[in-house]
Amino acid sequence: MDREKMLSNPQETIRVIKENEFTFRKNYGQNFLIDSHVIDKIVAAAEIDKETDVLEIGPGIGTLTQYLAEAARSVTAVEIDDKLIPILGKTLSEYDNVKVIHGDIMKQDVAAIFDGKPFKIVANLPYYITTPIIMSLLELRVPADSITVMIQKEVADRMKAGPGSKDYGALSLAVQYYCEPYLAANVPPNCFMPRPQVGSAVIRLKILDKPSVEVKDEKLLFKIIRGAFNQRRKTLANAVANFEGLSFTRSEVEEALSNLGFDTRVRGEALTLEEFGKLSDELGSLKAGE
Repeated sequence: MDREKMLSNPQETIRVIKENEFTFRKNYGQNFLIDSHVIDKIVAAAEIDKETDVLEIGPGIGTLTQYLAEAARSVTAVEIDDKLIPILGKTLSEYDNVKVIHGDIMKQDVAAIFDGKPFKIVANLPYYITTPIIMSLLELRVPADSITVMIQKEVADRMKAGPGSKDYGALSLAVQYYCEPYLAANVPPNCFMPRPQVGSAVIRLKILDKPSVEVKDEKLLFKIIRGAFNQRRKTLANAVANFEGLSFTRSEVEEALSNLGFDTRVRGEALTLEEFGKLSDELGSLKAGE
């Protein structure tokens, strides 16, 4: 398709919006991409070719979808806004390798859509629901090769942050447990319609074949991580002991830390994911030995 006629051309996006009398719905956090260079970066970061099947979350009016359809073998796009479904029928009419599903991605059986075949997830995600969508996909262990998404820059920074940085926290550890994050591009507000109030970023999450650390109790690991960062100014022992989801005393956490060779006054932000894994196993064995 002629790029001048594609939706990455702002005039074309404006025409489609006016022609269909579409109004942006704040509750869906809709910001349409209007920059072909950014879309090219998304497609390149996702490493899409004619052997790739793509799941797109929230196609909007189909801007990114058009580029995905030209690059991939197939695109399945899930859109929650019923007002966008007929518009997508028009903007994607030239592509016979695109299927649009009207529904909520959080309620879809994603694995069933591709019948067990490998696929990649690509999305320009609404910022208000970025983390719940990504964590749901990871925790459900959807059989995707990667998740390449446009998200709020602040969230992307947190996903790839390491120990000791201000951005490092529970989200960093959760994402890095399942994935290898790669920041592909920073994107300014003027690449969207309407313009968001914050900067954005494209991040690719390469899903690992197995979690990056091996632990005896995955649920316990994530409870300890949440506890450690729930009160990040406190020592890890105090924060974990005060966390409602856990039943360890401060002295038990300090004992576990001491057994592992850590300063008992250490804070959660100083520990790597591997060290949190060791702490989880140590606390689990202490409880088991009571």
